[in-house]
Amino acid sequence: MAATAQGGGRSRNLVLAAMIFAVAMTFIDQTIVSIAVPQIQDELSLSSTGVQWAVNAYLLTLAAFFAYGGRLADTVGHRKVVVAGVLIFAAASLLCGLTPKGGVAQTWIVVFRAVQGVGGAIMFPAALGIVVQTFALRERGKALALFFGVAGGLTAVGPILGGYLTEWTWRAIFWVNIPVAVIALILIAASRPVTEHRPAPMDYRGLALIVAGVALSVFGFQQAQIWHWSNPAIAICIAAGVVLLLVFHRVETRTASPLIQVRIFRDRAFLVENLVLGITMLVFVPFFFFASEYAQIGLDKSASGAGLYLLDFFIGFVIASQIGGRMLDRGGAKRPVVLGCVLGAVGFYLLAGQVTDLDFGGQFWYIVLSGAGLGMMLTPASTDAVNRASRLSYGEATGITQTVRNYAASLGLAVLGTISVARFQSEAESSLISRGVPAGKASSQAHDIAQSHQTSSGASGIPHFIRLDFADATRTVFSVMAGIMAVAAVVAQFGLRRGLQVEEETQGAPAGTDPQL
Repeated sequence: MAATAQGGGRSRNLVLAAMIFAVAMTFIDQTIVSIAVPQIQDELSLSSTGVQWAVNAYLLTLAAFFAYGGRLADTVGHRKVVVAGVLIFAAASLLCGLTPKGGVAQTWIVVFRAVQGVGGAIMFPAALGIVVQTFALRERGKALALFFGVAGGLTAVGPILGGYLTEWTWRAIFWVNIPVAVIALILIAASRPVTEHRPAPMDYRGLALIVAGVALSVFGFQQAQIWHWSNPAIAICIAAGVVLLLVFHRVETRTASPLIQVRIFRDRAFLVENLVLGITMLVFVPFFFFASEYAQIGLDKSASGAGLYLLDFFIGFVIASQIGGRMLDRGGAKRPVVLGCVLGAVGFYLLAGQVTDLDFGGQFWYIVLSGAGLGMMLTPASTDAVNRASRLSYGEATGITQTVRNYAASLGLAVLGTISVARFQSEAESSLISRGVPAGKASSQAHDIAQSHQTSSGASGIPHFIRLDFADATRTVFSVMAGIMAVAAVVAQFGLRRGLQVEEETQGAPAGTDPQL
């Protein structure tokens, strides 16, 4: 492979470092903003819906434009697209931090959070495509374990860093991306990664369909916690989004140069890996949200303390990610993916049994085990899925897997959020009744408590029995997560085949190269 032969180990490692710094911003921003929400809302006088969209606008555009980013990288050139993505993300971060006070504030911050998401969506598939093309097939597991392990670990750094930066000014949570972007651009210029690409026209019809389909359905899932599932607009949004995605699939099969080569799903391993990734993403991203809430409400942790709770999860994640990557290189994806799903299921099950004790010490090893399970399977599943594409379609394959992952994460947050609120409300109502509160009044109070808990900044002033009720709701959520991981293990066990993947040379039209900007 031309791209794999470039330079030696030192050159390849420099490319890897450059790509890790490039995507670091996207991982940090998935969690860092949530910590500063109260300060942002207070200073800018945002409505509850406005501040919710200051968080969701980023996640929505990130999910909607991943497929476009992957296709753009494969047709224009991976390095050009990474640089463009870094510049867009950094500029949008700067402007988010410069949000003016007054009537324009809400529109300003939501728009530039959305632009951040677009920058991240075009940057990530291109960066991963560079890493995949830089390392030979038998070295990718180890390289991508480091890529996903370090970059993924930054998701846990977000709340910790955000907690400290917010003490100075909430604007710093956006400005911290600027030095990271500068380092990434310097490393890209120094490493000068060379990749192959194939110039082709952009399928704008397909782009419009998938962006609208993903955006509408993800919007529906995100709004479920605001509008509630009983609102018919939720079902309408999700149904319309799904219909558009089905139309997208049909259109792509008849398009000469499609945004996504949907026939890649005929590859059984690619299809199964994406199914497993989709199932586990119902758990992975939502865990940060529910664990952070539990740490602050149930365990009376500060925002930065909640970040440390998540950091324990990533101790297991990062270590097991390296092990899973090496297992992939030695024997293929099936064993680490199945084993990781099983470990995750056991970890969440054991963790669920401990959360009502309100004792962090008794939970530590189960948190680590849960993280280890997800770390062991995510890198091999993601890497093996991307390896199924040709050298000229790595960006496209990454765009597909990331769209699946973000779509599933939105679904997981909505469904598990509904379960959490319903369980919390039920437990709180029973507790209030047992303390002599009339049934009607208890039901009303429990509803108010359950709906307002997401804005709580800690357990101070919350009665002990309410903390226990919230912990019980968290136990239910973690138990469901254990079941979801068990389902993923079954799908991987029966859907994946054992053995190493054989590297094949790309057939088809002549490729271009991306030697310079």
